[in-house]
Amino acid sequence: MSPHVIGLYASAAVVVGVGLRTLVLVGEAASDGGGPGEVVAVVRAAWARRPWVTSALLVAMAVMAVVQSVAPSVIGELERRPGALTGGQWWRAGTALLVQSSGWAQIAMNLSALLVIGAVAESVLGRGWTLTVFLVSGVAAHVVSLAGWSPSGGGDSVAICGLLGAPAVGCLLRGPWQASWFVLLVPACGLFLCLLRNNHGAGLMAGCLLGLACAPRPWSRTARQVTA
Repeated sequence: MSPHVIGLYASAAVVVGVGLRTLVLVGEAASDGGGPGEVVAVVRAAWARRPWVTSALLVAMAVMAVVQSVAPSVIGELERRPGALTGGQWWRAGTALLVQSSGWAQIAMNLSALLVIGAVAESVLGRGWTLTVFLVSGVAAHVVSLAGWSPSGGGDSVAICGLLGAPAVGCLLRGPWQASWFVLLVPACGLFLCLLRNNHGAGLMAGCLLGLACAPRPWSRTARQVTA
């Protein structure tokens, strides 16, 4: 196994491990503290708040999964293709989010990740920012892929990475550092994956950058308490 592949697997393991713990921190913050510490409980609480954007994305991706299974040619029509940007097919950076080029294994993994990460992210970011982060992170990752990182393929995992990156930045901005320092591994892995020219790193970093704009600031709750 090459060092490149080892680096990819190690980064994926760190992102998943740290990401799950980040979801717990984010979920507790969204419930104004004191919430359960288990991932399942946090996700359940997030779904109890009716995440409409996440629900709509799940339905759209599930429908497209059925469509590409019934008509496999749809994948080729919508996924990334080499030379698409220079050939004027820039729109593939967006449509590539709609198809999962690796089949049902990728479909199952991405739908599960969206169900978990999307709901918790939406409980913190709100509906508008959740949709914005998903689309911008996904399109940005597919653009760099078309530019040479990975010219072929499709999937929405890069956008889901953005939905993890934005709340992670919120945890870092909110603090305290003693409880959330390990969340720094999320943007660190994003940078590392970018160095490896892996498009998930681009999605993760796009989400982190958007998190600077949409995540609640550490002084926001204090300000509300003062004015109350």
